[in-house]
Amino acid sequence: MGLQEELENKRKEIRTDSYSMSVGELISLYDNEEIQIHPEFQRFFRWSQTQKTRFIESLLIGLPIPQIFVSQRDDGIWDVVDGLQRLSTIYQFVGILRDEDGQVTPPLILESADSLPSLKGKKWEDSADLDNSLTQSQRLLIKRSKIDVAILKQESDPMAKYELFQRLNTGGSIATDQEIRNCLLIMSNRNMYGWLRDLSQNEAFQSCIFLSDKARQEQYDLELLLRFLIFRSMDEETLGSIPYPDISEFITRRVIELSEATELDYKAEEDAFNVTFGILSEQLEENSFRKYNYQRDKFVGGFLVSMFEAVALGMGYHYERLRNTPIDVLERVKQLWLDQRFTSSLGGSPGGSISTRKRVQNILPIGRELFQV
Repeated sequence: MGLQEELENKRKEIRTDSYSMSVGELISLYDNEEIQIHPEFQRFFRWSQTQKTRFIESLLIGLPIPQIFVSQRDDGIWDVVDGLQRLSTIYQFVGILRDEDGQVTPPLILESADSLPSLKGKKWEDSADLDNSLTQSQRLLIKRSKIDVAILKQESDPMAKYELFQRLNTGGSIATDQEIRNCLLIMSNRNMYGWLRDLSQNEAFQSCIFLSDKARQEQYDLELLLRFLIFRSMDEETLGSIPYPDISEFITRRVIELSEATELDYKAEEDAFNVTFGILSEQLEENSFRKYNYQRDKFVGGFLVSMFEAVALGMGYHYERLRNTPIDVLERVKQLWLDQRFTSSLGGSPGGSISTRKRVQNILPIGRELFQV
C-alpha cells in the first residue's frame, strides 16, 4: 500500500468538527452533565496551585487559550480527550468541580500571579468575603472568554479517540505508557479498570514482584497484570504474528480491544491469577522474578521482566493442573537459568529495553514447556 492510499484510508476513519465556545457555555455543559472530564484522571494529570492561577490569569487578561479536544459519544455527551486541567481549573474556581464520588471539591483560591499580583487570595464569588471575590465585571470577563473546541465525531473509527488521546498526552503530564493505558481504560470501560486495580492490590501478587518505588509509582504493577492477562493463554499463531516491534504498543491496543469486547472471562482470568501468584508467594515470594546465581547459590538483583514472562505466564498457562499438582518452583527456576534459550533472550528492568516482540515470542514457549505437569 502506497503513502497516498494509506493517507486516504486514515482520513476516512476520522470525522471532526470545531466550535469556538465561551467559558460560560463550557460551564453550562458541565452543570448539565453534557461533558465528561473523567475525575479519575486527576491521579495522572496534576496541576499545581501556581499553574491553575496562571491559567485563570490568562483568561482574565485575554491571552489565547490552547484548543480543547473532545470525543462525541453515541449519546451525544462529550468526553474530554485533551484539556482536562484547563476545564478542571475553571470548574474548580467557579466551585462546581466534582470528584470521583460526585462530591463538589473545595473551590480554588488563587495565588499571586506575575501580571496580576493582586489575585492572591481571590475567589470566584463569596458573599461572606466580598473583598476577596471577583467583581461581576471580572467574572463576566472569564465567562465570555473563548476557547476553541475540536470535536472527534461519533462516526469516526472507535480507535481514533484513543490514538488521539495517546498522541496528545504522551510526553506531557503523564510519564508512562501504563498511565496512558489507565486513562484509556477509564474512558472505555471503567468497571474493567476498577477490576484491574483491585486485582493489582492482591497481597500474593505484590509480595512476588519486588519493584522499586519508582516502578510502583509509575504503575508498573498494573502493566505486569495486563501482560499476564494478555499473554497468559495467547495461542502460538497470534503470538508469532504480533505486528508491533515494541510490545508496549501491542499491549495498549489489545487492552482497548478487551475493554470493548464481551469475550473476556473475568472469573477464569482472576482464578488463573490467584492460583499462579498463590503458589509463587508461598514458595518464592520476592525471589519469584529475580536472577538465580548458581555460584552464590542465591537470588540476586532486582525484578526481571524476562523472569515474569517465563515463570508467571508459564505457570498461568497451566494453572488448572497446577491447582491440584504440587510442584517445586525453585527447582524449575534453577533449570530455567541453565537453559541457553532463556539466557540468550533476557531483557532488563523497568525503564530498560524490556518491551521487545522477539523476547516475548522466545520466552513464552520456554515458560510453558518448563511448567508442564
